[in-house]
Amino acid sequence: MTHSDLRRIVLVEDEPALRDNYTLALSQAGYDVRSFSAAQPALAAIKQRLPDLAIIDIGLGRDSEAGFELCRSLRELSARLPILFLTARDSELDVISGLRLGADDYLTKDISLAQLVARVSTLLRRVDALSQGDNHDAVYSVGQLSLNAPRLMAKWREQFVDLTVTEYWLVDCLARHAGQVRSRQQLMDAANLVLDDQTITAHIKRIRAKFVTLDESFTGIQTVYGLGYRWMDKLLY
Repeated sequence: MTHSDLRRIVLVEDEPALRDNYTLALSQAGYDVRSFSAAQPALAAIKQRLPDLAIIDIGLGRDSEAGFELCRSLRELSARLPILFLTARDSELDVISGLRLGADDYLTKDISLAQLVARVSTLLRRVDALSQGDNHDAVYSVGQLSLNAPRLMAKWREQFVDLTVTEYWLVDCLARHAGQVRSRQQLMDAANLVLDDQTITAHIKRIRAKFVTLDESFTGIQTVYGLGYRWMDKLLY
């Protein structure tokens, strides 16, 4: 495999020692890593060529929110680009804010390099699974919801729902088992992620908000307190 064939990762981290450690670990795992210390140069490079995955810190230099702004800009460029926050900030507010902006995963810097590489690999495998989508279940409908895995495309009442990779897998898991309660663990398994309860909750809230933006009467995702969530399209029952 030539260097140009490697999966490309953009890493945005302002601490030189950490940036070097992450770059080395990911490079040794077989990725082409392009590292940046600030948001603007990273965004300029990404606009020229979209990477396979982006890893970003929240605080960059003197701007404590630069990573959030970068995430918003990246999500506007692509709904499909996997975005992973890697930061020292572990408050619930920061986690929810990152996911609401469209990040697929949120990790804190106490994670080991091996775990980081594993999470990156998982995100990329999910993208590959969506792009392959060559089985007969790759395109299907559940009531007013239509899902197209190869194109990472969801429609609600013929209107496009702009879902991230993680959001798509969560909706897919709920819709394939319409009417049945899916536990948080089952949702994590479907998304191939290890997430805590608040992270799953944040994802579900963001997904709901996207559907409600298109249809104020949307009630398709129901919370079953203490158990999980279920997809309930009233036209099916």
